[in-house]
Parts: sequence; C-alpha cells; structure tokens
Amino acid sequence: MTASTIEFSLPAHLERGRPPEADGRARDDVRLMVGSRATGMILDDHFPNLPAYLKKGDVLVVNVSATLPAALPATTTAGTRLLVHLSSPLPGGLWAVELRTPHGQGSEPGPDLDPQILMLPDGGKVELLSRHPRVRRLWLAALHLTSEIEDYLRARGRPIRYRYAEGDWPLSAYQTVYATESGSAEMPSAGRPFTHEILVRLVALGVTVLPVTLHSGVASMEEGEEPIEERYRVPASTAAAVNVLREGGGRVIAVGTSTVRALETVVDDRGYLHPGSGYTDLVIGPDRPPRAVDGLLTGWHEPRASHLMLVESVGGRRLLTEMYRRAVENGYAWHEFGDSSLILS
Repeated sequence: MTASTIEFSLPAHLERGRPPEADGRARDDVRLMVGSRATGMILDDHFPNLPAYLKKGDVLVVNVSATLPAALPATTTAGTRLLVHLSSPLPGGLWAVELRTPHGQGSEPGPDLDPQILMLPDGGKVELLSRHPRVRRLWLAALHLTSEIEDYLRARGRPIRYRYAEGDWPLSAYQTVYATESGSAEMPSAGRPFTHEILVRLVALGVTVLPVTLHSGVASMEEGEEPIEERYRVPASTAAAVNVLREGGGRVIAVGTSTVRALETVVDDRGYLHPGSGYTDLVIGPDRPPRAVDGLLTGWHEPRASHLMLVESVGGRRLLTEMYRRAVENGYAWHEFGDSSLILS
C-alpha cells in the first residue's frame, strides 16, 4: 500500500487522552483548523464556528454508526491476561479481532500467539483460527458467547482505549450525538464535537445533513497497513439527495474518513451516488482519489496512517503538509478527544 507523503513527528504531549467534558467544558470546545486546496488559505478557529465555513445548498454527510464496548478481558491457555478488541464481523460468522495487553487505562500491542482458545468472562470463548490474510496483526476468530453479542458486550465489554487514555471514560464519551445504529468497534470520532445546537444552526443556514452508516473497525493500524473490510450502508434517500444538491452547486462535505469510504464505495465514474450496502475494502489514495466529496471534516491522523493518505487525497500534499506543520507547531490535539480540521477542495 502506498503511504501518505505527509511526514511529521507527533509529540506525546499532543495526544489527548480525556474528553473536554472531563475538564468541565462542552464537547464542542475544541479547535478547528480550516484549509482550502483551491486558495491555499489556512485559518485557526474553534468548532462552534463551523457554520461560518458552509453555505446554503451544501451537504453535510455524517456516519450514524454507534460505538460498541468492543474490548473484552481474556486469558490465554498459559494464564496470560489480555484484551480482545472485536474489530468487525465477517461473512461466514467469523470476526476480525486484535489482541492487546492491558496498559494503564488503555492497552498496547499484545503478544505473538499460536492459534488457541482464549477464555472470556461468564464462560465465553474466543477461538483464534488464523492470522488475517491482509493484516497479520489481526486474527480471524470464532466467538462462543453465552448471550447475544451486543448483550454480552454491554455486560462485560468496555470501550476500546489505547496507551494515551487518561481515564476510564464511559461508553457515552465515545458516541456522537447523532449515532443511531450500533456496530463500530471505535467511535467515528470526526463527528464527536457536534452538538444538537450546531446541527440546528447548520440546518437553519440551509445546509442539508444526511446519514450513511459505516461500522468502523479497530484503528490501531501500523505503518503501511490498509483498512480491512467494513460494513456500510448508503440509503437511497441519501444518494438521491446528494446527487440533486450537488448538481445544484452544493458542496458535499463528509464528516470523517469512514463517511468518505462509504460514499466512495457507491459512486460511479460520473460522480453520481447509488444506494448500496454490504462490505467495503476500498482504499482511497493517490491511485483512487475521491469522486463523491468536495470537502472533509476530520480529526488529526498519525504519521504514515492509511487515514492520512485518504485525507491527503482530498486536500492535496501542499495544503496538508502545511496544515500538519501548523497543527504540531500550534499545539493542536490528536486522537478521538482532540481537535478538528475542515479541508475544502
């Protein structure tokens, strides 16, 4: 897989491990950097001012997938304590899972194991079958649980967290305000700063807000890894409305890389969307630039990540290089509780 050409180092102090609400602030109290590929303009602002950069006729497409408590405590046959992160269900009843080692409030990469059965709480089991054919860090696994998957996770799971986590935040901290359909291993975090008030202001401005669903898998991708297959759904009403509004001159702004992936899976060579659902393994980048979106609202991504390659395909190398340089220099915050960027083509 071709990596992003944006090169930078991410200082540890810019990794945000706590939500704004933990400090008595509102969830939209984050910074917003706005960049335009057409003009090269870059502005520093705050998320509540997002409506100032959109206009009547624009389309904001959001991913309404809700986050599951997809991290489960497990024990190997040798008695080693692990966390199993459930990434995505696969055709045939299997799951893609990641093995992690508990670390503080979060986790770090787990040990290299042979195929075996891991013990879960309440008599549940995870049967590790083989490495994922595309991403060796992941396993193909069969789950043997004592209740339905969502019931089991809500009773015994917790939100997926990484080493930078600063607290045991509840599942509600990992949900967007418009989430309606459970299924993501990790929050589609680009939309986290939205509040109902901001959405109402956008609609009053004449911006149309439309839903898609893409259930995001684990995001702890290593350098050079590409995203695995994920479940998506683009409703007929969303596809039709986007086509009409875009023909009328409206810009299509995707909220998050997951939304881009869903839209680009169902776009044709002319740029028209079609309804669809299923699994997508589409990778957006230099070899497959976006056709369906005119802008992207997203967080800040780690160096050489596949998500950064997608973002670069929207904004271009020159703009993204300067935005990331400026973000590091000016102390923007990374990860799911961090700051935002709006990239306009």
